Amino acid sequence: MSQTTSAPPSASAAPAPTTAPQHGAERPGPSGVRGGSRVVILGGGPGGYEGALVAAQLGARVTLVERQGLGGSAVLTDVVPSKTLIATAEWLTVTESAHELGIRSDEVPESGVGVLYADLGVVNARVRELAARQSEDIRTRLEREGVEIVDGTGALGGTLSDGGTRRVTATLADGSVRELEAEMVLLATGATPRVLPTAQPDGERILTWAQMYALDTLPEHLIVVGSGVTGAEFAGAYNALGARVTLVSSRDRVLPGEDADAAELIEGVFRRRGMTVLSRSRAAAVRRVGDAVEVELTDGRVVEGSHCLVAVGGIPATDGIGLAEAGVETTDSGHVVVDRVSRTRAFRVYAAGDCTGVLPLASVAAMQGRIAMWHALGDAVPPLDLSTVSANIFTAPEIATIGATAQDCASGQVDGSISILPLGRNPRAKMLGITDGFVKVISDRATGTVLGGVVVAPRASELILPITLAVTHRLTVDQVANAFTIYPSLSGSITEAARTLHVTGEQGQE
Repeated sequence: MSQTTSAPPSASAAPAPTTAPQHGAERPGPSGVRGGSRVVILGGGPGGYEGALVAAQLGARVTLVERQGLGGSAVLTDVVPSKTLIATAEWLTVTESAHELGIRSDEVPESGVGVLYADLGVVNARVRELAARQSEDIRTRLEREGVEIVDGTGALGGTLSDGGTRRVTATLADGSVRELEAEMVLLATGATPRVLPTAQPDGERILTWAQMYALDTLPEHLIVVGSGVTGAEFAGAYNALGARVTLVSSRDRVLPGEDADAAELIEGVFRRRGMTVLSRSRAAAVRRVGDAVEVELTDGRVVEGSHCLVAVGGIPATDGIGLAEAGVETTDSGHVVVDRVSRTRAFRVYAAGDCTGVLPLASVAAMQGRIAMWHALGDAVPPLDLSTVSANIFTAPEIATIGATAQDCASGQVDGSISILPLGRNPRAKMLGITDGFVKVISDRATGTVLGGVVVAPRASELILPITLAVTHRLTVDQVANAFTIYPSLSGSITEAARTLHVTGEQGQE
């Protein structure tokens, strides 16, 4: 699950970007669509509510239709809940190196227990409460900005006879239907967990990622099917919380779509902490047997556990909302085809977020929503640039990435130099008892321009920012290296890695 994002993270590699229509992204939105225009937004996740705020700021009359709650799955069932759960698990992983720091725990005489443990009922109650509070905060902000919120399910209608407006229908909870008209529509309907025919969730023992927060007690043995972002994050969190965890991975390693060094390190950490990782193993079926589950693998093996999380990606929530009738093009996977300013091929219909399949991150969804409204309402707008998007996986340690990859260098797509420094040699890391992690910086071999990077560390989501700024503003490794860092600090490893990539005069002449 993505700051992801997000929007729900995939259990394997992220969906391939959709093919963009060949529009001139620089030109303003449709003529005549300016402040005072009517805008209808379907979906209240990051793409929807951020787009609504921009449209309201530009003077549009905005109506947002949302059936689940403001914030969408990102706030209610994915990013906010999962990262809140992981924050609790992280506190327990911190104690791993306590003995090295001189911290001891004596047994409590009455109970004989002297170790920390997680009360999952309390943890998940806090998760749900925080998600609900964040959703309500978003609703309050939208209403304060003048956005009308309709609690219901929206669908596109046809273009009206005057050719300038579209009809949108909103089906309310009581079954009544409300007709809305708009000069511009933004689709931000998100995605839902992918369900396998042979692994039907029951919400009790066989679960999707959206159902995990209903658990009141820690699973005795959690089997996680899928080793992508969602699977790895939940497997790591529940392992840290004290559950026995088996991770079923159909690939050679966990996190197959991520930096190979980072994925190898995380898998090693998982195994060291007692997790069972079944590589090159594919689930054929998941069955409930009383108060237990059986996961049958394609090679005939059967893994028995108390609960099973099926984390095999998401599917776009685009069925049944009138896309084909409205002329909105979709891919075979159901994702809406958009260009770099979030336009679909249908007149005055834009789309943002996981329903587009561009990149399953909440930050990308929000930016797509903003770009859509800036463009539609005639404001200046930069097209979406995925090369400057940073992403984070909330395992322990975290994995943060930005820009060009080591694989890009190996394939020849990028003529880059790579510097990788183990975090264990950083003095601040030594003080904190941090042994797992590294900083990797990728630069242009000829010019020294920073092209990308990877940080594997506690709070890598914070540490990646200097590299993100360097990639976004095309700084050189020398410019990064010459910036002062605090001594001692983990960020010092970033400038140290940059110093090792210094381009000499002789190198620049080659």
